[in-house]
Amino acid sequence: MIRVALADDQLLVRAGFSALLQAEPGIEVVGEASTGADVLELVRSRPVDVVLMDIRMPDGDGLWATEQIAADPALAAVHVVIVTTFELDEYVARAVRAGASGFLVKDTEPVDLIRAVRVVASGDALLSPGVTKRLLERMATGLRDAPDAERLAALTDREREVLRLVGQGLTNDEIAAELVLSPLTAKTHVSRIMSKLHARDRVHLVVVAYESGLVAPGWQ
Repeated sequence: MIRVALADDQLLVRAGFSALLQAEPGIEVVGEASTGADVLELVRSRPVDVVLMDIRMPDGDGLWATEQIAADPALAAVHVVIVTTFELDEYVARAVRAGASGFLVKDTEPVDLIRAVRVVASGDALLSPGVTKRLLERMATGLRDAPDAERLAALTDREREVLRLVGQGLTNDEIAAELVLSPLTAKTHVSRIMSKLHARDRVHLVVVAYESGLVAPGWQ
């Protein structure tokens, strides 16, 4: 059973998400919160696998709450999906670096919302197809200016190549096709890179790709 918490200051949004998720087998909404402080209290008081987190909330916004969750070792199993809009995506760099595992726009299709919960709960990361390129390019402007290539010293040449493709937003299957590998081999490379770089998930690998200078804004 995937345990989901909803954090949004709009009751109608929470009600809509709750009704949709509760109707799905294997998913349970275990709590709701309307402020950043309340969602922290929620995840610390009961088991939660995924938090659907709004950005604009009173008493500690969603970015602050994401940072607090990611910084607490006791909450390492809690995965945050930021629910955002294009107007807010310049702030998402903070959430990425803090440890958010996924991003969705509020008008996402129901099937995509359900998929996001399942993907993130499984330990993978998700970027909404409608947001990915624009989000990553804008995110890059929020990262450090000086590339930190030393972070990649532990990687082989092949692993650097795989990381570059991860940073461009490619899936494991797309990486396999690009490098003429089996999907399993591509997945193994990604897992090893995450281990070597101590990355929380795939989104953090994107951050490292930008911070190291392996990938530059503009996808070139």
